Formats: sequence, structure tokens, C-alpha cells
Amino acid sequence: MQYWLVKSEPDSFSWDQQVANGVEPWTGVRNHTAKQNLNAMKQGDLAFFYHSNEGKEIVGVVEVAREAYPDPSATKGDWVCVDMKAVAPMPKPVTLVAIKADPKFADFALVRQSRLSVMPVAKPHWDRICRMGGWQG
Repeated sequence: MQYWLVKSEPDSFSWDQQVANGVEPWTGVRNHTAKQNLNAMKQGDLAFFYHSNEGKEIVGVVEVAREAYPDPSATKGDWVCVDMKAVAPMPKPVTLVAIKADPKFADFALVRQSRLSVMPVAKPHWDRICRMGGWQG
């Protein structure tokens, strides 16, 4: 199993919308590194759902329900998407401020490459964030 973090602006697509929709295609990624990360995702992998711009916090956990396939929202290029399924809300949202305040996250992609919309999460970082947010997955 691999772990990930996916970002969405809550005014475009929020955690509440993910929960209401159940399974949703994660479309609109237009960065080559993020695309490579989508291609690396396997069914059953887990990801943190992060609200960017507003909130800047991890608010839930999603699961990869379908591996990479052509993004139907792309009008040109070979972009991909995956289907994500809501798993559970983060009992206590984990803020970017809290993550940046912890020196154990100095090499975490969310701190180092803050603009990347899809990124891997190392198991130690995953476990620490789960503890911070009270998620017992």
C-alpha cells in the first residue's frame, strides 16, 4: 500500500462534495509530476484529502477506487485521473501550520513542494498525521 495527499480548493470541490458523491473522478490535474503520481496510484491506496487555499488543512481520507485512466475533462494532452472514494473525515483537521511547526515534516512534500496537487506521503508521515488528526484507519 502507498499513501498520498490530494489537494482541492473547497470552493471548487470540497470534502463535503466528495462524501456526498461517494466515488468521484479526480480530474483536472495539469502538472506532469502530479500526473506521474496519479499513474503510480493503485486501487486500495489511501490519500489525505487536503483543502487548499481556504482552510489549508487535511480534512479527510479517500481511497483509490479506480486506477489511472484518461481524464475526460482534458481537451488536449494525455492527462489522467483516478476515481477516489470517501473513507472518513479527519476527526480533527490537521492544518498546514501544525505540519510546518513539526520538524519531523521538514522533508514532507507538502512543506517542500507546496504547489504540487498530488503527492506521495511516506508511511512515517502518514502515521504521524493520522495521530495528529485522531484517525484510527
